[in-house]
Amino acid sequence: MTPDDYTIREFYIEVGDGHELYVHDWGNKKAKHPIIFLHGGPGSGTKDKHKIQFDPTQQRVIFFDQRGCGKSLPFGSLKHNTTEKIIEDIDKIAKELKISSFVLTGGSWGSCLALAYAVKHPQKVLAMVLSGVFTGSQAEIDYFDKGQFKAWFPEVWERYLAATPNEHRHSPTTYHFQQILGKNDETACRSACAYGNMEGALLQLDDRFSPAAADNPEYDPTDIKIEVHYLANRCFMPDRYIFDSARKLTMPVWLVQGRYDMVCPPTTAYELHQKLPKSQLIWTVGGHRSSEREAQSVLRSILLHFGGEK
Repeated sequence: MTPDDYTIREFYIEVGDGHELYVHDWGNKKAKHPIIFLHGGPGSGTKDKHKIQFDPTQQRVIFFDQRGCGKSLPFGSLKHNTTEKIIEDIDKIAKELKISSFVLTGGSWGSCLALAYAVKHPQKVLAMVLSGVFTGSQAEIDYFDKGQFKAWFPEVWERYLAATPNEHRHSPTTYHFQQILGKNDETACRSACAYGNMEGALLQLDDRFSPAAADNPEYDPTDIKIEVHYLANRCFMPDRYIFDSARKLTMPVWLVQGRYDMVCPPTTAYELHQKLPKSQLIWTVGGHRSSEREAQSVLRSILLHFGGEK
């Protein structure tokens, strides 16, 4: 993330276990309700484009790169890299910035992390604005990893199978996960590329996706490795933990969900909406990305509720 005229403070914070996290405090320091942005992946890191859905003259947004991601150190580390640890990291960042309560916003894995944090510390969360809703349940992971999307994207699943040895095609994701988290860098890179290409194709609602090549010297499998580390461990939570704990989430929650999300099935957002007493579910005509025009417009409009000075 690049500093600009609205950057309040840019710093690193030591959170223990050998990890230092990059933090970017941005916007209006006098804003009444600080917003903590949680990036997706896991593994993607924060980017300048994430600023677009906010108004820095009205809002204060705290961005940070989660463990092993972006500018955080050590880059790519999986050691002590779990959901519980990131929940603790959020608390440490808030304490450093002297913020006792805040709004959480994020999409995909960011929505899952926000929900997990709010279950643990509901008294600190003023509200949540979530998109591309994901809760880390086994059913959601299976939907993606077992190719249940292939009724809509058959060629994507076939390409994934083609990148899998014949003897492992009955369980391709198990094979690729083992390779990605294994010690052979060459096979790990090939499997990360195959898995990343499958995911990348599903993020598009058109045919413009160009598959990456594992032998491209610029290809970096780090973000996929972190993502797989989490998915292989079911996001380090009991199955259906978010659903089973939803009664604790009594703060206002906005769920912005694409009707044609091929990565996180819309049924998840619908079921969660039924369980959250103060939630609003807003459907958009689009896919998974919060950067799509309609989703971005909706998110920006909701987040403006948290503008204004103290």
